[in-house]
Amino acid sequence: MKVLSDEEVSLLPDTPYNLWVRGELDDHVDAPEGFRVEIIGGEVVVSPPPGLPHNAIAGDITLVFNRALGPDFPWRTDSGTGMSLVGIGDGYVPDIMLIDQEVYLAARRAGVRTVVPDQVELVVEVTSSSNAKNDQQPTGRAHRNNKWNGYAGAEIPYYLLVDRSPKIARAILYSIPDQALGAYLHQESWAFGEAIHLPDPFDIDIDTTEWRSWDN
Repeated sequence: MKVLSDEEVSLLPDTPYNLWVRGELDDHVDAPEGFRVEIIGGEVVVSPPPGLPHNAIAGDITLVFNRALGPDFPWRTDSGTGMSLVGIGDGYVPDIMLIDQEVYLAARRAGVRTVVPDQVELVVEVTSSSNAKNDQQPTGRAHRNNKWNGYAGAEIPYYLLVDRSPKIARAILYSIPDQALGAYLHQESWAFGEAIHLPDPFDIDIDTTEWRSWDN
């Protein structure tokens, strides 16, 4: 993972956020093929593509959602689309987003490049060793804002964090976002190997039997 320095940012032809929204930031930071460019806590962060253990977990979750598709499960998954947080000037690329099917279809027909938080019901992030602190709940007095704060401040109703850190190895569902605090007020967690249950409006279970921390 690389964070652009203030000097590098000052050489950009526009603000990082404006470039990111237009899809031009990747070119100016010379990101290698497959690398993810995001603005997290006001900083330009360039992350390498995740490996198979990370992608396998994200794939497990997506598969569960896709198998549940039907008249009583009105959600669509999205991976790889950016989420624009205009209020704070950040831009994230979540591992998975869950979006109402009608909202998803409207966005698709409108040809938008990125979605906005109001369109998203749940986000999923799976941590990797190089950038876990971008996804985890910040700790300590000197912490900087990250995706956890951004999702809460944007009032994303649910944030499912799959934390592959060997010290944690848990899936944590954050809910009840507080916009003013930029924090989630409630959480529920499951150790790897335990079945995750997502509450209404999803009412779905996710098997975590094959999930492992990043030291395995």
